[in-house]
Amino acid sequence: MSKPEMNVALVCGPDCDMEVQAIRSTLEYFGARVFTYWIGRPNDLIDILSGKDLYPNTDVIVLCFHGDEGRLIMPELDESVYETGEPKGDFGPEEIRRFANLAEKTVIGNGCSLGERETAQAFLDSGCEVYIGPDDYPDGNDALMFVLRFFYDLIQNKRSVKEAFQNAKSLDTGMDMFQLYEKEQQSIG
Repeated sequence: MSKPEMNVALVCGPDCDMEVQAIRSTLEYFGARVFTYWIGRPNDLIDILSGKDLYPNTDVIVLCFHGDEGRLIMPELDESVYETGEPKGDFGPEEIRRFANLAEKTVIGNGCSLGERETAQAFLDSGCEVYIGPDDYPDGNDALMFVLRFFYDLIQNKRSVKEAFQNAKSLDTGMDMFQLYEKEQQSIG
């Protein structure tokens, strides 16, 4: 394998496997090295967000999760399955601030409402340079096409994150809900 164009962490939440498979195949075709993380429990996500189980030199993290009110929908486990100290419930800004350490990463929260300002700010507070997500509830096809177009411009056309974001947003009016947040700045959506 020749040197990859970039390293991408593709993080799969509950019931998002078809989206992950489509994104992974496309990104690998574009020349990216893709590491897929299957989230079965909260500690799996914590290990990614903290960097403990994140492949070194990861450039972009794509969180393929369903979202609601700015929170990542987590798997529901039986009480007996949770490990000591493992958080229960969905992951919102509080959990992100508590566990995430994503210095200099670009993070895309591709689920519904994961681009709400408070959620984005929690990711920026964790050290990431750029956070992208929809501040409303996109159609699943729109969310998939946004990510694919974004990476197409990043990899194929060597565009900056901001340029790739603007081009992905221009695909359709359904993409207007996607917002880009940067460290030291508000949304440039």
